[in-house]
Amino acid sequence: MASSDLTHRSIQPQTPTPTTTNDDDMNHHQRKKPKNSAAAARGLKSLSVAVSLPLALTFLDIFLFGSSARYRTLHKPFYVPPLWALHLACLTTAFLSGLSAWLVWAEGGFHRQPAALGLYLVQLALSLVWYPVVFGAGAIRLGLVLCAALFGALVGCARAFRKMNPIAGDLVKPCLASALLLAVANVRLVYQ
Repeated sequence: MASSDLTHRSIQPQTPTPTTTNDDDMNHHQRKKPKNSAAAARGLKSLSVAVSLPLALTFLDIFLFGSSARYRTLHKPFYVPPLWALHLACLTTAFLSGLSAWLVWAEGGFHRQPAALGLYLVQLALSLVWYPVVFGAGAIRLGLVLCAALFGALVGCARAFRKMNPIAGDLVKPCLASALLLAVANVRLVYQ
């Protein structure tokens, strides 16, 4: 049966099939590559801006207002974080929230839910305002209000981001621990 099939195929007139040369294939791939490469470059640029801008603002905030002689000389129990831990927590929050906001933005989530962008900007502003208010101006009780508002904004961000990208929502969750660290430090300053 197999030999008759071969004979049958050889008898049939064959229609010429269009063939492409390797040069055509290579040119086709080279034409597609710049589009993918340009999209990747744009994505990398937007990611670097989304992460580096909040990090730079937080670093500037820490540099200008993060040194508090009052907090350094304060007797702190074991559960009150040292100043370097507060700084690290704020920088981590800036990085993770910027990354999660970029993940949402990359999927077009801010166009679908503009409230998520508002929540992100509010939590970024609250985290940037805490150092000048507490360490700069010495308004410690107002700092507690800022910590509560920051925690609420982070919870709102986590919920809104999770609807659009579950990974982005999960990236905001460690930022809640940072807000709690700020609140613990703030409470210790109130009740010293």
